[in-house]
Amino acid sequence: MKKIIYFLVSFVLLINNIACTGYKPIFSSADLQFAIADHSIVGDKKLGKQIYSKLYMSSNKDSSEVKSISVLINVSKEKNATSKDSTGKILEYKINLTTKLNVKDHLTNILILNEVFTSSISYKVQDNFSDTLNLENRSVDSLLDKIYQEFLIQLTENLKNK
Repeated sequence: MKKIIYFLVSFVLLINNIACTGYKPIFSSADLQFAIADHSIVGDKKLGKQIYSKLYMSSNKDSSEVKSISVLINVSKEKNATSKDSTGKILEYKINLTTKLNVKDHLTNILILNEVFTSSISYKVQDNFSDTLNLENRSVDSLLDKIYQEFLIQLTENLKNK
């Protein structure tokens, strides 16, 4: 009886794997046909470099039909206290990340994308200061990922339209 059950389970798993062989994501980084020829970072250099490195890793440098682009990245981070207790001790912070991204065709200097992406997140102060810093860093990383994904979607749409 167990052999039949194992056979049926493995057969169902095999059918599910075969059914997913034609899957292709809508916005795949392999479909992006661009290479970064020039870049400049304004504002928070550390956050700008993180966005640039993600974008550089997504660029397709090997294809013959690659569009050369110039990227201007302007990132600003603002951290505000949102709640305090009765003694004035801060209980919660809110981080706002504003990113202005300007993408131009490197050869013709035609504007491809000029967008401002704003994202924010709140986090609570932890008992240990190091835990609070780790939570802040993770929050900033998740905001950067969100902004990068939105930027990649906008860039893909604009590159396909032009």
